[in-house]
Amino acid sequence: MSGDAKAVTSQVADVPLSPHFGWAWWLSLLTAGGLVGLLGYTLISVSIIGVGVWGVNIPYVWGFDLINYAWWIGIANGASLFAAILVLRRHDLRTAVNRFAEGIALFAVICAGIFPIFHLGRPWLFYWTFPYPATFQVWPQFRSTLTWDFWAISTHVIVTSLLWYVGLIPDLATLRDRARRPMVQGIYGVFALGWRGSVRHWAYHQRAYRLVAILVMPLILIMQSTVAFEFAVTLVPDWHETRQPLHFVVTGLAQGLSIVLLVAVLLRWGLRLGRYIDEGDIDLLGKLVLASALVAGYLYIDEIAAALLSGGLTQEATFTRMTGEYAGLYWTAIVYSVVIPQLFWLRSARLSTLGGVFVGASIGIGIWFDRFSIIVGGLQTEYLPSIERNYSPTLPETGLFLGTIGLFAALLLLFVRILPVVSMFETRHDEHEEKSS
Repeated sequence: MSGDAKAVTSQVADVPLSPHFGWAWWLSLLTAGGLVGLLGYTLISVSIIGVGVWGVNIPYVWGFDLINYAWWIGIANGASLFAAILVLRRHDLRTAVNRFAEGIALFAVICAGIFPIFHLGRPWLFYWTFPYPATFQVWPQFRSTLTWDFWAISTHVIVTSLLWYVGLIPDLATLRDRARRPMVQGIYGVFALGWRGSVRHWAYHQRAYRLVAILVMPLILIMQSTVAFEFAVTLVPDWHETRQPLHFVVTGLAQGLSIVLLVAVLLRWGLRLGRYIDEGDIDLLGKLVLASALVAGYLYIDEIAAALLSGGLTQEATFTRMTGEYAGLYWTAIVYSVVIPQLFWLRSARLSTLGGVFVGASIGIGIWFDRFSIIVGGLQTEYLPSIERNYSPTLPETGLFLGTIGLFAALLLLFVRILPVVSMFETRHDEHEEKSS
């Protein structure tokens, strides 16, 4: 590798190879680790006592478990779809954001996979959802949404991991060659798969990278639609709607983009990566987030119009969600995910670190309230007065949610510490093209 090429990416490579990382990272990891401990405690409680520690009860058979599952899946799908599109279109933005966008998708789907397993009540029997040769011929119920979750999560983990890992291989070889400690060099060398940077290696790498990106496209649309079908296949009036898959796909994309923007501005500020994640990248990300918020707003308007044209039960259920006990959730979702992002019409807001954190977090919070409104608010209409009640999450449910946020943050912090958060081989390629033009 030439000295110029080495200098281009030296700052990115120095981050994971540095023996010391600073007190801020350790403090963040300690905080995230505390939340992971809370996650472990709540999971043990659910395993020993059962799902009775949650606040779900007839008619609210689903609560934080499905809300958080749908929320994390939305982040994973939105980030994966965004990264795959950038790879296939060879857009310049991929150099700045693809590496950590793929990481966000993988970590989010890991967090999402926790909820279907522990929602079983007996999580140690999760393998019953697998289509394995059973001695007693007890096969999975393929009409069960739990079985759908198994296929969706397992496929998502495999394809997202491949997209992330294939993109990492050239950079792992770079870290192998630059590492000074033999053990670190050996670890990076194993995962670099003998990469030497030959023309043949590059040809195979680019084909594999684009092939996996192509696989991501239909997977994400099917995956997000599957989450929506878990509602649409029921007879609940406000769920039994063909618009649900489109709503979940669009809001999931907005959610994924917002988290990518949030992480981008934090990495740019915290690791001083302004050279690699420049103002143009942040500005374009802000515009994409704004566009996705506008499309989400259009879908909310479409939901109201569809309710006005629907039959009696569907219309009543939809407007009950908008005006009933949980109406605050519905309107909070609109304010956070549609109204607040309109700040990005201002270029100064798009380029501001504080603005990126505020709007990115706002959309993520808004979509969480949207999932709450759909799942809990959609069940509040009950026809037997004897079982009328409200849903209120318990401390174990809240701890489980906060714990998955801690797990996501811990995985992201470890990723930042161990691997390059910006694609070094793409950066060198872009720098070479700029000099030759």
